[in-house]
Amino acid sequence: MIDFINNYISELQGTIARLPVEQIEEVIKAVLEARERDAQIFVIGNGGSAATASHLAVDMGKGASFGRRKRFRVMSLTDNVPWMSALSNDLCYEDVFVEQLKNFARPGDLLLAFSGSGSSENVLRAVRYANSIGCMTIGFAGYEGGKLKAEAQRCIVVPSNHMGRIEDSHMILQHILTYYLMSLNDN
Repeated sequence: MIDFINNYISELQGTIARLPVEQIEEVIKAVLEARERDAQIFVIGNGGSAATASHLAVDMGKGASFGRRKRFRVMSLTDNVPWMSALSNDLCYEDVFVEQLKNFARPGDLLLAFSGSGSSENVLRAVRYANSIGCMTIGFAGYEGGKLKAEAQRCIVVPSNHMGRIEDSHMILQHILTYYLMSLNDN
């Protein structure tokens, strides 16, 4: 058991060490630019990625906004379970995010899309729609990036083929983003 634990930690440390720092900086800049132009920021994902999306929205909406001159207009589209279940039941699960975006998204808004595999069809449909109406789209994926790498305007691909380490890294990425935003003295 100790060997398993040590190996997991070691592999995760190696994954984190290979994260693309310059791409992370570009994502932070895009989020700050969205706040400056008062754009809406949407966050999506499935399963563990849905939890990461919700966590990111909380950290940006409260932690990086409270007491600030400008606040982040951020919304996780994973959090309205009745709406998601209605869309899944009456249409299909692949449309749970795109249909919400049709109600809220406007040109210039920002979509942050988490998909460990990079191949979740509901995430891809949302990215395609957001691109089509003039939103900026940023993906967070793993493995080789899946289709999300090609369809999102920017995509950070965690260099791992292990879903746990991909999701761990996505959580670290969202904390790097939000804690940097919290560190700014822009009151």
